[in-house]
Amino acid sequence: MQNTNCNVQHSTTHRDRDYIPLSDHGLIGNLHTAALVSLDGSVESYCVPDFDSPSIFARILDKDKGGHFSISPHTEFNSKQNYLPSSNVLQTKFLNEKGVVNVIDYLPRNPSGETSTPFLFWLIRRIEVVRGTVPLRMECAPAFDYARAKHTTSIIPDDTQAGPTQQKVLFESEKLKLDLRFVAESTMEDVPPPTVELKYLDLTSKGHLGPAAYCDLDLHEGQVVTFVLRTPPPPSEAQKLVPTLERAGNLGVTMERLTASASKLRDFEDPFLTKELLAKLLKLTNTYWNSWIRRSLYQGSWKEAVHRSALALKLLIYEPTGAVVASPTFSLPEFIGGTRNWDYRASWIRDSSFTLYALIRLGYTYEANAYMEFIFERLKDKNPDGSLQIMYTIHGGKDLEEIELTHLDGHKGSKPVRIGNGAADHLQLDIYGELLDCIYLGQKYGKPLSYDTWVAVRELVDYVVKNYKEPDLSIWEVRNKKRHFTYSKIMLWVAMDRGLRLADKRSLPCPNRNAWIAARDDLYEEIMHKAWNPELQIFGQSYEETHILDSSVLVMPLVFFMQPSDPRFVSTLKHILRTPDRGGLTSNNLVYRYDVTKSDDGVGGEEGTFCLCTLWCVEALTRAGAYDKLLLQRAVAMFEDFLLYTNHLGLCTEEVSESGESLGNAVQGFTHVTLISAAYNLSRTMGQLK
Repeated sequence: MQNTNCNVQHSTTHRDRDYIPLSDHGLIGNLHTAALVSLDGSVESYCVPDFDSPSIFARILDKDKGGHFSISPHTEFNSKQNYLPSSNVLQTKFLNEKGVVNVIDYLPRNPSGETSTPFLFWLIRRIEVVRGTVPLRMECAPAFDYARAKHTTSIIPDDTQAGPTQQKVLFESEKLKLDLRFVAESTMEDVPPPTVELKYLDLTSKGHLGPAAYCDLDLHEGQVVTFVLRTPPPPSEAQKLVPTLERAGNLGVTMERLTASASKLRDFEDPFLTKELLAKLLKLTNTYWNSWIRRSLYQGSWKEAVHRSALALKLLIYEPTGAVVASPTFSLPEFIGGTRNWDYRASWIRDSSFTLYALIRLGYTYEANAYMEFIFERLKDKNPDGSLQIMYTIHGGKDLEEIELTHLDGHKGSKPVRIGNGAADHLQLDIYGELLDCIYLGQKYGKPLSYDTWVAVRELVDYVVKNYKEPDLSIWEVRNKKRHFTYSKIMLWVAMDRGLRLADKRSLPCPNRNAWIAARDDLYEEIMHKAWNPELQIFGQSYEETHILDSSVLVMPLVFFMQPSDPRFVSTLKHILRTPDRGGLTSNNLVYRYDVTKSDDGVGGEEGTFCLCTLWCVEALTRAGAYDKLLLQRAVAMFEDFLLYTNHLGLCTEEVSESGESLGNAVQGFTHVTLISAAYNLSRTMGQLK
């Protein structure tokens, strides 16, 4: 069971604050974008208005000039962090002998069907002292366009504030405007609301390209200040009325009516900021998450960890298109000081398909149908050779140019910092297996395929049949030479197998059925001969290098390519379970992808154990454990151990170092997907054997 909070002591120095470990963060989001909030109360990563928009806060990648929005006490304090029950609303608690303060962070959401409140592109931070007196400092220091763009800062009267006149901060860059507002109140009759005085803060010595804002607060028990950082919403109905209003002058009869209509829309989309509105937004947001997770059908063991993973995966969905990002962060290192730093704010077919697989297992068919629609739209724009890209932007685009941001230092000096992803044009043939498997599962629980969509899917299988003997760059996105990777061959087999199953289950026309069957069977025999190393008794990483272990072959029984009791698979599994010193890939019950000192992937540098591979190993042990109770016991032990490496909130990164430090982008969707799948199958197997 993962920890539910964390207790960390912090110093009083704000200006010289060092990097916070990757694991010491929580994630909040609104299904358009997401933000990382550190244990010491700093928004460390935030791109607006969408996941793949330029960052305004990226302190996690450059502690001096990346940009931040921090709230923390002046004095030494301990901090704890947790989510509100069954929610993605985050609470950070600061404690010392003289007082306790709660900070509630969230991006507002409305429950389905609730239309009295608009969708607001706001970041809300509510500060409440619950005991004693706490001196606090708030700093809002945006760094626009990945800290590349200059901006101006103005402290001006707040024209959308109900009640007494007060000030707000307006940050303006060439392409984006932000404003920072606040509401001060008291929860006790005999305690007055606190006084808030916003001031300019010069951080140019740290490399900032425009002024920040700050305020010092001495808050007493019962006093509350809520800061609201607003970003512009998409073009509104009120804005769309402007040309009509301009034309109305020529009509002479509708101006008053149209002006009144525009005013009402403006009040709806840009409401007056009151304590009543903020209380409603917090309640609605919490209700949204509570209602969503209650729809889960999961009744197995480790329910808390599974539901936290589901809530984390929901945060990775881009609601306007149904796309799923691999992670809401970019360029967080897979090894501290290393070069394996990638942008994961795109929608990989592979990761997304596994994500939907996990959510379908829990009963979330709406998300599955939305993603299927996103993919089916991509099928209408296939490449000239009939292939798909391995990833798309969350808007469905194909352009993901990789750029290095040399002006940013990288997390703890891990350079380069990258945006975009050069792997977008890779040939990774395994994606067709993951996609067809997802479509097949979706047909069991989701919206049935139309004929036109089936024809598009059928064409994908035809493409696979034509190309299954080609080499590729495979799941690990190697950046040197193509090879006949075993994992890709397995998933190509899956693509053909699921295509045939779809045709049979739905009685769909399949003119090339015989060619599909012949190719599927031929590929199976080929894998058994060319990927198998009879001397080492393992399936190798590729046909070319059967002496190199790769944990991706653990998917064989997971995708029903091979029986988990098959001696060839069991032998491979047991080799992977050995320590690296003995030729295996497992260290401290955590599994590496492959040995980077033996396999040249064209990237270089070191990396940690891969969370995805550890959980694949758990599931492989589980399936083999149906025939060998000792392997099932190992699966339980490995899974329990893995849960210790989730952070204090139950969130997962991509990798774990030998010392137990979290590495890679956070929150990592692929890890949470396989956690759900491993728990699901482990619970089911344990139940069957009781």
